[in-house]
Amino acid sequence: MDQLSTTIAGEIALSKDPGSSMKKWREIFGVSQTELAEVLGVSSSTISDYEGGRRKSPGIGVVARLVYSLITIDEKRGAKVKKQLEQNFSPKTDVFDIAEFSKAINGKKFQELIGAECVANPGKLKDSQVYGYTLIDSLKVILDVPVQDYMKMYGKTPERALIFLQVGSGRSPMIAVKIGRFSTDMKPTIVVLHGIDKVDPIAQKIAEAEKIPLLITTKSVDEIKKTLSEFES
Repeated sequence: MDQLSTTIAGEIALSKDPGSSMKKWREIFGVSQTELAEVLGVSSSTISDYEGGRRKSPGIGVVARLVYSLITIDEKRGAKVKKQLEQNFSPKTDVFDIAEFSKAINGKKFQELIGAECVANPGKLKDSQVYGYTLIDSLKVILDVPVQDYMKMYGKTPERALIFLQVGSGRSPMIAVKIGRFSTDMKPTIVVLHGIDKVDPIAQKIAEAEKIPLLITTKSVDEIKKTLSEFES
């Protein structure tokens, strides 16, 4: 197994909830239960039982086959997810603070956990899945980080919440997200503007155009990190 496969297999095998971890990686790769089951040569109900914890935790052999299957399917699609995961992410710690979750958090639940108000695309929250979050110093990312390095804010997957700190009106962070999408072909699941109670109308329009739920919260960063820490892998 290569380094990526070993990392994913190790996370699943060592997880307190292997089924949820299996589901997380299947969804990150955008593979359905049926598609994965066909490649593995098992029934889709078997995959469902593993993910739902109704079947005994899989051994490393099963996990290895599962990871190999996910990567094989992705490679047939152009290996977009694999290339993203294999990036050598070494973000500046004073700009990006990245955390990954052991399993997905529903967007609506994420909003509740961080005590946020949704100011754009609230209807999309209930169908959103968040696999992690990144705390971003807005001023530093705009002034100090080259556009080609914007990919680093996405950690292991763009299916995450970008939480911008040191926010003025919210316009600059949303412009950064829009520029980042054109340079990296990725966009976050949710954008959070921290520490403000009023958002620039342009920021809202960008969020609406990009179909990204936009949240605002004044909950302290320490509280947010403490609340979300129980979901981290």
